[in-house]
Amino acid sequence: MDDFRLKVFIAAARTLSFTRAAEQLYISQPAVSKHVGELESRYKVQLFTRRGSHLELTDAGRTMLEAAGRLLDDYRRLEYEMSLCADQTGGELRLGASTTIAQYLLPPILAHFTARFPGVRVSMSSGNSAEVEQALGEHAVDLGLVESLSRRQGLHYTLFRPDELVLVARPGGKYARRETVTPGELPRIPLVLRESGSGTLEVIAAALAARVIRLSQFDVTMRLGSTEGIKAFVRNSDAMAIVSVISVVDELRSGALRIVDIEGLTLSRDFVFVHAEAEPARLARRFIDFARADF
Repeated sequence: MDDFRLKVFIAAARTLSFTRAAEQLYISQPAVSKHVGELESRYKVQLFTRRGSHLELTDAGRTMLEAAGRLLDDYRRLEYEMSLCADQTGGELRLGASTTIAQYLLPPILAHFTARFPGVRVSMSSGNSAEVEQALGEHAVDLGLVESLSRRQGLHYTLFRPDELVLVARPGGKYARRETVTPGELPRIPLVLRESGSGTLEVIAAALAARVIRLSQFDVTMRLGSTEGIKAFVRNSDAMAIVSVISVVDELRSGALRIVDIEGLTLSRDFVFVHAEAEPARLARRFIDFARADF
């Protein structure tokens, strides 16, 4: 089968760089050129063109990329089905997870899953919810886990577990004595927020819209792309942040951060699995069932 050759082409097509494709796959750049050249020879087409120092896909290359993604999905399904025939679970599972889920929920689940099914090769990439859904649509991952309220057309969603967002501050800061704030006070409080496309930001915006409060009214001190960065910023400033409660368990226990309640406002959401088909592939389904049972 040409599955590795297709993997090389897909890596080159998505990065538009033979060098970065080689780094991702831990092979040499000449090896990338060789595999791409063999595909071009086999199908008698040119897959890439150069525009100065930039690499671009040809029309044939774009067709190949779409078809190659489908073929590799089929190869992974075949590998899993054959492992079932041999009475063992094997294959490759590519997960994409939003940052909160990737950092705080998945690591112990992945440890238990790989111990239970050592024949499964699992990889995980992370980004915000919008990036994970885009990767799924591009066949870059087999199964996603996201936290956004919105649902992208053409994708399917399965409940994982609920989550709550909380307002946090450092104990010794300006808000050390405050137990609660009102929703109307939030725009006057310096806040550290996630970047655009974040599921956390979407939940905050939706909850406040019901109170006729817009994010554009907020005093945003900083936007950061990770919860760890946000927590570190809050620990060293008078700014506050709204984060998943699961992300601050250690800080609440140690006293490094404290929760300040927002009067009359509950910020809740669901973590969900997202998959391209209404019924996920069998290996993805096995992981979904395992993860939900692990909690």
